[in-house]
Amino acid sequence: MFANKFKAGSGIFIKVCGITNQADAHVAIEAGATALGFNLVPKSKRYIDVDSAAAWIESLPHQVCKVAIMANPSREQVQRISRLSFIDAIQLHGSESPKFCRQLSDVGICFAKAIPVANSRSLADVPDFSTDTVVLDSAAGGQFGGTGKAFPWEFAREFALKNPNLKMILAGGLNTENVAAAIEQARPFGVDVTTGVEASPGRKDTRLVKAFVNAVRQASGRAG
Repeated sequence: MFANKFKAGSGIFIKVCGITNQADAHVAIEAGATALGFNLVPKSKRYIDVDSAAAWIESLPHQVCKVAIMANPSREQVQRISRLSFIDAIQLHGSESPKFCRQLSDVGICFAKAIPVANSRSLADVPDFSTDTVVLDSAAGGQFGGTGKAFPWEFAREFALKNPNLKMILAGGLNTENVAAAIEQARPFGVDVTTGVEASPGRKDTRLVKAFVNAVRQASGRAG
């Protein structure tokens, strides 16, 4: 899925999510992010109107993966967004069913499925979502994603060991201080950060973005 723009041996896949403006996109790219996430969920504090932002997103380097975050969209909505020339993949972040995901896969839509993790039972009997890439994110206080809280990383490691055919991206409460430990413990394919590199919702802190990417690169080297 996301791997179509990720070269083998490049270390850990790094997605900076919640990008709302061109300046922050360039900060993340210059720091070394592999992918950028654009939140298309209207109720989100980091919502972006992808049509209004089309021109500057289109101008971003092609080698960086651009991911549209959607929650409980219709099949028609996913198809429309997936056809945009500047969007490389969709990340489904709601309660999308295995059947819905299979329908997207059947028509060749590139997507990942996010799975909420609230406790040790969250990752038991995870169904087949017809994608090789899953994002494990924290679920807390009725929220899924953008909580700024981490879940126990041993859950992610157990999931990865049980599902070696899946590319597991770790999200939820990651920041410059804990991402190295998270990588060491969970051994994910990639990491996904939002609140951990923000100055405020939807606005990135340049120093934190650079520090986060550097921490991931250093941890990736040790993990390898």
